[in-house]
Amino acid sequence: MDVAELIREYQNLFYAITFGWAFIEGESFVIFAGAAAFKGDLNIYILILAAWLGSFCGDQCWFALGRFFGAKLLVRLPKLNAGVAVAMDMVQKYDVLFILSFRFIYGVRNVASPALGMNGYPWGRFAVFNFIAAFIWANSFAWGGYILAKAFEEVLGDISENFGYVMLAVFVIVCCILFFVHRSGQKRFKKMVAQSGDSQAGGDSVAGTGASGAPSGRSGD
Repeated sequence: MDVAELIREYQNLFYAITFGWAFIEGESFVIFAGAAAFKGDLNIYILILAAWLGSFCGDQCWFALGRFFGAKLLVRLPKLNAGVAVAMDMVQKYDVLFILSFRFIYGVRNVASPALGMNGYPWGRFAVFNFIAAFIWANSFAWGGYILAKAFEEVLGDISENFGYVMLAVFVIVCCILFFVHRSGQKRFKKMVAQSGDSQAGGDSVAGTGASGAPSGRSGD
């Protein structure tokens, strides 16, 4: 039994795995799943729903983790301080725009939600924009994989009938993109860390200042 047959036979399990993977962070997985959807092995809309809800629930969980245990986590994991500082600097500058886009920002994606929770960002406000952001994220990567598979079908012709060849082509392209994003993201992240340090030196406190339009503190809960 090949991969395509396995996906078709265990579709519901695959959607559940998509939810779980997106809960943690699963851009690559959602891209490959989108490619499988193009081949007809998955329903693209159910796939997007699973990724959407998984990503939303995951970041709500990390937000709560930051709210209740953020300070302790920073003590145990001091390497997170740079990312948290960048996240708070960006939310002070861009507020909603940052929440809608942090899933796509290298070095910040994994710490943004707990950083916002730790800093007292309002629960309801975060939930609303996180819900929208998760929808954007799920559609971007699911349809990205779908479009990639369609493009390879046109390029490869009859060879594209073989599911393995299509997935191999998608895998190669995704690896190249991720390599480029990682390299360029590292440079941008270092600049953002330096800029956030300058902002703090100018009087902005990472732990004591809320987002624009969203006062810091638990009064917004």
